Amino acid sequence: MKSLRIAELLQSPATDAEVVVKGWVRTKRGNKNVAFIALNDGSCVANMQVVVDLAKFDEELLRKVTTGACLRVDGRLVASCGAGQGVEVQAEKIEIYGTADPETYPLQKKGHSLEFLRDIAYLRPRTNTFGAIFRIRHAMAYAIHKYFNDKGFYYLHTPLITASDCEGAGAMFQVTTLDLDRVAKAGEVDYSKDFFGTKTNLTVSGQLEGELGATALGAIYTFGPTFRAENSNTPRHLAEFWMVEPEVAFLDQDGLMDLEED
Repeated sequence: MKSLRIAELLQSPATDAEVVVKGWVRTKRGNKNVAFIALNDGSCVANMQVVVDLAKFDEELLRKVTTGACLRVDGRLVASCGAGQGVEVQAEKIEIYGTADPETYPLQKKGHSLEFLRDIAYLRPRTNTFGAIFRIRHAMAYAIHKYFNDKGFYYLHTPLITASDCEGAGAMFQVTTLDLDRVAKAGEVDYSKDFFGTKTNLTVSGQLEGELGATALGAIYTFGPTFRAENSNTPRHLAEFWMVEPEVAFLDQDGLMDLEED
């Protein structure tokens, strides 16, 4: 049976249907007769509640169902009597894809500071905060591409490694394959021995290449990571961020107004 994502199941008008759902355990609670597993597969912030009749499952199997464990659940999608959820899954079969040691798994049912999450960067995407940010970034990127595509712009990929400082747009991160310890001892830099044969940096802007693209394609936009080596710790200055830069040839007032309408 084909598995469905939780986002689809939560919006499904169909109930009393056989379903397969896969995901990671957020929480497990219950009593001596029934267990409630909150399962999340990343398709949305909301969890799917899985209702487990303890009499139908092996106790040793359920002991392995802890926060962080990865499961496949075959069951029946039914209308939920619980508040805050329209449907739930009554489990008929549970397969454990991967376990998580409850003594060492760091993400538990409580709030975690961003500083704490820095130490477990490999698990940050599983938190609601980072998951929401990733979904928002996806939606924004999709909207940007759709807007410019609908306006007749071409998406131009500009270099991330460049020898240009783009009109002195900002401090740059240098890129090199030279042994910096040897360079420091030598007291001078021979860029002819570097990978590109010249001094190169991470881009601060795709503007220059974008202008060239506009003189060939008419209307282009760049959208990608840019890097600024500015020594600032304020929220307004990031070392890496994504930037949109449109460039248009033959732009007149009417064309500008058409772009501003949306």
